[in-house]
Amino acid sequence: MTSSSSRLKIRSVAVLAAFLSLGTNIALADSVIESRLSALLGQEREALSVAATDRMAALTVPPAAQRGVETAPKSLEYTQAMLDSLPTPTGGENLQCLSEALYFEARGESVQGIFAVGEVILNRVDSSAYPGSVCSVIHQGTGRKYACQFTYTCDGQAEVINEPEAWDRVSKVAKLLLDGAPRALTAGATHYHTKAVSPSWARRFPRTAAIGSHYFYRQPTRTASN
Repeated sequence: MTSSSSRLKIRSVAVLAAFLSLGTNIALADSVIESRLSALLGQEREALSVAATDRMAALTVPPAAQRGVETAPKSLEYTQAMLDSLPTPTGGENLQCLSEALYFEARGESVQGIFAVGEVILNRVDSSAYPGSVCSVIHQGTGRKYACQFTYTCDGQAEVINEPEAWDRVSKVAKLLLDGAPRALTAGATHYHTKAVSPSWARRFPRTAAIGSHYFYRQPTRTASN
């Protein structure tokens, strides 16, 4: 009996020692991990401190999918019902400029007609023949006689937005286009005019579409713009 009791005590002491040793090893492992993480974080901070600001901005801008670009549909139903289902858009200068252009140039058109005019503006932004921003394209030539590209910017009339429903429509179209909605209506058009006029360039540019009250044209690569 005494022998068995002694063996049991010895075994208990051994188990306790093993647990204590395990606890010591875990604490040691935690200490090593903490030390290594601290070193890594220190290296990261050092690397960030010497990186150029513009490079860091490029690295930290989220990809297009995370910026919401993928929310623009790959195909569109050009209806008022579709626009009514969308929230009131918010955005910066590009949204404001494009919305204003669509309001003054196309608010009386169908939804499809508004999109078509918006396509022309963004096609120009993408072309090396024109300025590289939405607002610059819209206001190109404004202030010079016969040089403005969009009539409302130089017709001498005050640009007053007094039709809230029309503004809601065009701003939603502008938001969809800026977010990457397909430009499938005008086959890359860079120009348009109402059917009531016949500008000289329209005889030289290939017509790509007729939508609502507008004809649409694509500027030939080697032909200068009027």
